[in-house]
Amino acid sequence: MEQFEWKMTEEHQNERIDKVISTLEEGWSRSQVQQWIKDGQLTVNGSTVKSNYKMQAGDEVVIEIPEPEVLEVIPEEMELDIAYEDNDVIVVNKPRGMVVHPAPGHYTGTLVNGLMHHCKDLSGINGVIRPGIVHRIDKDTSGLLMVAKNDRAHHSLVEQLKAKTTTRIYHAIVHGVIAHDTGTIDAPIGRDKQDRQSMTVTEENSRDAVTHFTVLDRFKDFTHVQCQLETGRTHQIRVHMKYIGFPLAGDPKYGPKKTLDINGQALHAGVLGFTHPTTDEYMEFEAPMPQDMVELLEYLKRKDS
Repeated sequence: MEQFEWKMTEEHQNERIDKVISTLEEGWSRSQVQQWIKDGQLTVNGSTVKSNYKMQAGDEVVIEIPEPEVLEVIPEEMELDIAYEDNDVIVVNKPRGMVVHPAPGHYTGTLVNGLMHHCKDLSGINGVIRPGIVHRIDKDTSGLLMVAKNDRAHHSLVEQLKAKTTTRIYHAIVHGVIAHDTGTIDAPIGRDKQDRQSMTVTEENSRDAVTHFTVLDRFKDFTHVQCQLETGRTHQIRVHMKYIGFPLAGDPKYGPKKTLDINGQALHAGVLGFTHPTTDEYMEFEAPMPQDMVELLEYLKRKDS
């Protein structure tokens, strides 16, 4: 158990406690402080308070933080669809339904469990739970992602993502008929205040997000689009397409209640390109759409004919 103690001065008089405490130690986020308050790990003058408590001069604040639970990632033998592999990187085509890395409720059966069995030399930058993981795609999105096998490669790939020099192109099937052939959605994304598990377009506590799209085919009630990411925010394509009025088919979180059922959103990361960390060669990979999306497009064509 680690304990932190402070005695508040007039400098923080009448400021919210969650805001004040999150500034006192490097690496503490406001949401993390709010969780400690909710869990009763933070007290003021010996009593628990709420996150909107206004600090008073002389308040004695104590936080008791338990030692983090050590989680062991168990290597699991599984069939991985590997598009490319060398001493620095692996490119994997992830199936719909597979979680990328262990998290509450998903400690086994993840891509990381399979990668740990497949190779022992993943980068350690993201720690034991997310070794080698440079970027993620959602559980119910299929397609390509790059994994780093050493820290040098990890740094290189992360910097390319930040510099927006990677290529990430997705296939999506959306509700509605998009009239124009191409478009760009430039709208910041942040946490939804009404549902903290969801993202939304908002100016508050958000980050820039840009998606370019091209219409590939139109149906009576749906459109097949290609989406290219300029940024890579959580749920970006799903949130952006909903924002412009064309939510993804099959999306349980952002789509309409009445939608097509393919056990997740009709979204596939089909093209991935990056510069190799060692050779400086630009490499690009393509993964065909999963069979369920192929069959869905065939169904929509038959339905409209």
